[in-house]
Amino acid sequence: MGFHGLNFDCIRKWCMNKIINVLVVVAFLIFVIIIIFAASIGSNSPSIIASTSSVLSTKKIGWGIKRSDNHEQPDLGQENKKIIDEFDGYAMGNKDKPYIYLTFDVGYEGGYTSKILDVLKENNVQGLFFITGQFVKTSEDIVRRMIDEGHIIGNHTSKHKTMPDISNEEINEDVMSLHKQVFEKFNYEMKYIRPPKGEYSEKSIAYTNSLGYKTVMWSFAYDDWDNDKQGREEYGKKKILDNLHNGEIMLLHATSKDNSNILDEVIKETKKMGYEFKSIDEFER
Repeated sequence: MGFHGLNFDCIRKWCMNKIINVLVVVAFLIFVIIIIFAASIGSNSPSIIASTSSVLSTKKIGWGIKRSDNHEQPDLGQENKKIIDEFDGYAMGNKDKPYIYLTFDVGYEGGYTSKILDVLKENNVQGLFFITGQFVKTSEDIVRRMIDEGHIIGNHTSKHKTMPDISNEEINEDVMSLHKQVFEKFNYEMKYIRPPKGEYSEKSIAYTNSLGYKTVMWSFAYDDWDNDKQGREEYGKKKILDNLHNGEIMLLHATSKDNSNILDEVIKETKKMGYEFKSIDEFER
């Protein structure tokens, strides 16, 4: 009887050890599966997004619009509108709301941005300024003033490279190096992006989306960026006021002397015509 009892006890201990080992292995496998599953559904990694974006078109598209008369909304073009809508970007707002969203591209400091900020402050208008790495490097005080006075800072990339012409890795560097620079200097996290030169592709927009950015294009612009075409203030004023429309995202260049001189009158006349300036954070489709 003692022999048989001893044998049974050994067998029992052996079985218990085996069961414990099996349970440990099963628990570990369940843990691994949970981690893999959580990563697969929760990851916003650019590398994962990039692999899916490889099936998207790399065709370079230049943003352009066809103006309409009588303050009607312009034609953004079928391809432009399709892509910007598909990737949840902004280009033009609600056709029934008399809202204007004022945006500026400022790749470098031409000497006029402070005056533009003065005008915006006097008229209680908030702007969205798309800045580059060069602007941050040379005009840190102006960027800080923009933020302090309630304006929104947007990413126009560090080196202003045409996105469809470069790899996802280069886009990441051009976008996120500026993002990091602005965050570290001003404790400000940008969330809007405007592709340099208004050139983009399905793939480039999908990729910048994966970096946490919303693309903002425009429904009005004119040739104010050309330094050789300054001194046409009446032309600029007429061009802007004649093309006002509901839901307009207006693009002006802060490098333009003409814009700095006409902005106050443009804002006042725009308000007289029944339009209201809104922050891009208040955008309505």
